[in-house]
Amino acid sequence: MPELELYYRPSCPFCQKVLNKLDGLGKTEAVKLQDVTDEEIARELEEQGGKKQVPCLMINGSPLYESAEIIDWLENNL
Repeated sequence: MPELELYYRPSCPFCQKVLNKLDGLGKTEAVKLQDVTDEEIARELEEQGGKKQVPCLMINGSPLYESAEIIDWLENNL
Protein backbone atom coordinates (compact mmCIF):
# COMPACT_ATOMS: atom_id res chain seq x y z
CA MET A 1 0.00 0.00 0.00
CA PRO A 2 1.48 3.38 -0.96
CA GLU A 3 1.90 6.15 1.60
CA LEU A 4 -0.97 8.57 0.97
CA GLU A 5 -1.53 12.11 2.25
CA LEU A 6 -4.40 14.31 1.15
CA TYR A 7 -3.86 18.05 1.48
CA TYR A 8 -7.21 19.78 1.58
CA ARG A 9 -9.11 22.86 2.74
CA PRO A 10 -12.46 22.15 4.45
CA SER A 11 -14.20 25.01 2.60
CA CYS A 12 -13.05 23.84 -0.85
CA PRO A 13 -15.81 22.11 -2.88
CA PHE A 14 -13.26 20.15 -4.93
CA CYS A 15 -11.66 18.88 -1.73
CA GLN A 16 -15.09 17.86 -0.47
CA LYS A 17 -15.63 15.79 -3.63
CA VAL A 18 -12.42 13.88 -2.93
CA LEU A 19 -13.24 13.45 0.77
CA ASN A 20 -16.73 12.19 -0.13
CA LYS A 21 -15.22 9.65 -2.55
CA LEU A 22 -12.83 8.42 0.15
CA ASP A 23 -15.76 8.07 2.53
CA GLY A 24 -17.83 6.27 -0.12
CA LEU A 25 -15.00 3.84 -0.75
CA GLY A 26 -14.66 3.25 3.00
CA LYS A 27 -10.97 4.12 2.76
CA THR A 28 -10.68 7.30 4.81
CA GLU A 29 -8.32 5.56 7.24
CA ALA A 30 -5.93 4.69 4.37
CA VAL A 31 -5.10 8.37 3.78
CA LYS A 32 -3.46 10.84 6.17
CA LEU A 33 -5.55 14.03 6.00
CA GLN A 34 -3.63 17.32 6.04
CA ASP A 35 -5.73 20.48 6.54
CA VAL A 36 -3.94 23.43 4.89
CA THR A 37 -5.74 25.96 7.08
CA ASP A 38 -2.85 25.13 9.42
CA GLU A 39 -0.04 27.39 8.15
CA GLU A 40 2.67 24.82 8.87
CA ILE A 41 0.84 22.20 6.77
CA ALA A 42 0.29 24.73 3.98
CA ARG A 43 4.05 25.45 3.91
CA GLU A 44 4.76 21.72 3.86
CA LEU A 45 2.47 21.30 0.83
CA GLU A 46 4.16 24.14 -1.04
CA GLU A 47 7.63 22.74 -0.27
CA GLN A 48 6.75 19.19 -1.31
CA GLY A 49 4.39 19.86 -4.20
CA GLY A 50 5.73 23.14 -5.51
CA LYS A 51 2.42 24.97 -5.17
CA LYS A 52 -0.40 25.60 -2.71
CA GLN A 53 -3.17 24.06 -4.83
CA VAL A 54 -5.66 21.77 -3.12
CA PRO A 55 -6.76 19.08 -3.25
CA CYS A 56 -3.39 17.43 -3.56
CA LEU A 57 -2.88 13.73 -3.02
CA MET A 58 0.71 12.87 -2.20
CA ILE A 59 1.46 9.32 -3.30
CA ASN A 60 4.76 8.21 -1.78
CA GLY A 61 5.79 11.88 -1.81
CA SER A 62 4.74 12.61 -5.41
CA PRO A 63 1.91 15.14 -5.87
CA LEU A 64 -1.29 14.49 -7.80
CA TYR A 65 -3.54 17.51 -8.32
CA GLU A 66 -7.06 18.00 -9.70
CA SER A 67 -10.00 16.39 -7.96
CA ALA A 68 -11.09 14.29 -10.97
CA GLU A 69 -7.60 12.80 -11.36
CA ILE A 70 -7.37 12.12 -7.62
CA ILE A 71 -10.78 10.42 -7.62
CA ASP A 72 -9.79 8.27 -10.63
CA TRP A 73 -6.58 7.25 -8.86
CA LEU A 74 -8.46 6.37 -5.66
CA GLU A 75 -11.05 4.30 -7.53
CA ASN A 76 -8.36 2.36 -9.38
CA ASN A 77 -5.85 1.90 -6.57
CA LEU A 78 -7.70 1.53 -3.27
